[in-house]
Parts: sequence; structure tokens; C-alpha cells
Amino acid sequence: MLSTDDPGAAPQTAPPVKRQLPSFLVIGVLSTLFYLGLFVAARAFTDPQVANLIALAVSAVANTAANRRFTFGITGSEGALRHQLQGAVAFLIGLGLSAGVLALLDLAVPDASRVVEVGGLVVANGLATVVRFLLMKVWVFKNR
Repeated sequence: MLSTDDPGAAPQTAPPVKRQLPSFLVIGVLSTLFYLGLFVAARAFTDPQVANLIALAVSAVANTAANRRFTFGITGSEGALRHQLQGAVAFLIGLGLSAGVLALLDLAVPDASRVVEVGGLVVANGLATVVRFLLMKVWVFKNR
């Protein structure tokens, strides 16, 4: 059961997966666009790895909060910090994948264009998204 701020409220249960996936996908697309926009903006003044870290850190917090509310139906502030800390595991996996892609690009194509960097990040983000959903479903926001 999922918590609310109202101790007298009926317990909430997580929506079924068939209702979670569309919400997760919409949030994922919006988060990815936000992340890529932040990456491109930060890339104007820093190297790709730092731009990636900045963009991913900011977008991951927003992504976890949005999925907590809209995908998994958890309202109220109870457990929010714990959920963000657990979501940090998904962030670290995404950071590892995206940093790895950027490092490989730097080796293979040292002067890669922003379009190539963004393309690589889209692939890494797609893989991280699958992992993020599984972690959120079975660990972060599982029925308690």
C-alpha cells in the first residue's frame, strides 16, 4: 500500500502496469527532451562529461518526482526523500551509460558534432529508461 499525507485516508494501491507504462513513457519522453535541452545548453560552456552530469542530475530529480506522482500514484511528502535517494541508483546507472557513450565517442570520433553526441545520449538514455522503470516498479515504488 502507498501512503498519503492523510492518516485517515484509505490506502492507495499502485495502478496496474498497463496503466503505468503510458504515464512512464510520456514522462520519459518529456524528461529526455528536458535532459537533452539541458545538455546542449550546458555544452555551450563546458565539456561533454560535465554537461551530461549537470543535465542528468537536474532531470533525474524531476523524473523521479513526476513518476512518483503520475506513474505510481504516490501523493504527499511521506517517503519522498527516500524515493529520491533510491531514484539516485537509477541516476547512477544512467550516468554510467551516458558517460560511457560520451567516452567512447571521444575515442572513436574526437571532434564529434553535438548531433552525434546527442544521438549517442539518446541511445544510452533509452537503455537507462528500461532499467529505471524496472527499478522503480520492483524497488523504489513497490507496494509497501
